[in-house]
Amino acid sequence: MRIGVPREIKANEHRVGLTPASVQEICGRGHQVLVETGAGAGIGALDEHYRQAGASIAADAAAVFAGSELIVKVKEPQAIEIALLTPRHTLFTYLHLAADVAQARGLMASGATAIAYETVTAPDGSLPLLAPMSEVAGRLAVQAGARCLEKVMGGAGVLLGGVPGVAPAEVLVIGGGVVGSNAIRMALGLEAQVTVLDQSLPRLRALAAEFGSRLNTIYSTRERLEHYATRADLLIGAVLVPGAAAPKLVSRELVARMKPGSVIVDVAIDQGGCVETSRPTTHAEPTFVVDGVVHYCVANMPGAVPRTSAQALNNATLPFVLKLAELGTEAALQADPHLAHGLNIAAGRVTHEAVALATGLPFAA
Repeated sequence: MRIGVPREIKANEHRVGLTPASVQEICGRGHQVLVETGAGAGIGALDEHYRQAGASIAADAAAVFAGSELIVKVKEPQAIEIALLTPRHTLFTYLHLAADVAQARGLMASGATAIAYETVTAPDGSLPLLAPMSEVAGRLAVQAGARCLEKVMGGAGVLLGGVPGVAPAEVLVIGGGVVGSNAIRMALGLEAQVTVLDQSLPRLRALAAEFGSRLNTIYSTRERLEHYATRADLLIGAVLVPGAAAPKLVSRELVARMKPGSVIVDVAIDQGGCVETSRPTTHAEPTFVVDGVVHYCVANMPGAVPRTSAQALNNATLPFVLKLAELGTEAALQADPHLAHGLNIAAGRVTHEAVALATGLPFAA
């Protein structure tokens, strides 16, 4: 199969769909890889590294799309990339269509097959291609939140871990999944006072067993959310409903009641955000302030650490890329029901029910 890797063009996105190590594995199995020049620059991978791995280098994205059947990316295609897709293409990348109806319509019009990393499943029901970036985002959320709490960033001027004689910051994590558990690990490591809210008792038990008495585990209700949100110095939104828009758990009214100079890091922003006042931001302009509360809502947080995140992502995606290459798209989807859960759009139709419900577009099984 001919596999294409275009350079990512979303603002401040420095990851790459395939690393040279992944390309070497793919080419070693007899497949062809076409990489756009400069695609790996953000992770320190030069064109020559890709040539040594067996890839060919294309002058631009148009050449990559024209010369490939399977397009492997990181972030959702931008409008100029969607225009390059045709019915012969399979696109394998993060899509997050629930919060982007325009992209969904564009992919439908292209006729391409679009498989979303974030809805591919594992036998245990987990999301193996979302997990590595959720790990990165959860850890970055604490770094970003700690920075935003500094006075020069508009925060209250609070050190996350405090010092002897001065209380640490209070961190509230909403959601105890992969993002939440990684945020908890980092916040506890910095000696903050951490509370997690979740409605899964088994998940709360697991977190309690992992972190012990250092972590305050609370079953989430509206009253408890309000109580802990108004006390928090840093609130991390770590809510996920696979394929669907994130529920708006933190209302505008509740944000107005939070402490002046407190910080919200809404990691769920890719799926629309779990805070009513959230809107997507970029690494170039990552924050805004509403009612005295600093909001950090960068939609591609792992793009800030591309060397780590590109390698972590490739560790998870490579087996699926190889399966698509070896079997072809249709046969691979039939052979692997977990990969098939990643199918969001095919032949001009939305094929994932949660995406259809979130976007209001018709669903076709």
